[in-house]
Amino acid sequence: MELKTAARNAALELVDKARLKQGQTVIIGCSTSEIMGQRIGSQSNMDIGKTIYDELFDVFSKHGVNMAVQCCEHLNRAIIVEQEFVKCHKVVNVVPTPEAGGAFAAVVYKSFKNPVAIEEIEADAGIDIGGTMIGMHLKRVAVPVRLNIRYIGEAVVLAARTRPPLIGGNRASYNESIM
Repeated sequence: MELKTAARNAALELVDKARLKQGQTVIIGCSTSEIMGQRIGSQSNMDIGKTIYDELFDVFSKHGVNMAVQCCEHLNRAIIVEQEFVKCHKVVNVVPTPEAGGAFAAVVYKSFKNPVAIEEIEADAGIDIGGTMIGMHLKRVAVPVRLNIRYIGEAVVLAARTRPPLIGGNRASYNESIM
């Protein structure tokens, strides 16, 4: 499957299966190296990063979902977001590059209107393209979302959504609309 189509379909499927609502946040981790079948962090590719970004951003923005992007481990997995999104997050001073942050994060930084980096976030859902380990940036409790899109290029695609913790045991009742 073509990269554009796979990225778009993964985003559309996550919006649907995670029941994402306007104003919620999705965290994206993306290794362009893994997409090309190489070891993560070894072959950053800005063109592939731009292709994936364009498709994901289009889908999420049309649904009113905020997109946050995880940098690679060289930047301690900092998050790139739009300045307007920053409320109570600690801003850090870094500009991702293909060599430190990753090609995808570098593309996002160049593409957002007013990008800033923050140290952490608690996103409502996420897509991990190529084993970038987005779990640290998801709210508790993360639940796997099984997407039909299993690969983008050669990179494994994993997704998750979050839900509030269930408390009260077998006698409790739960609000299914927020599950």
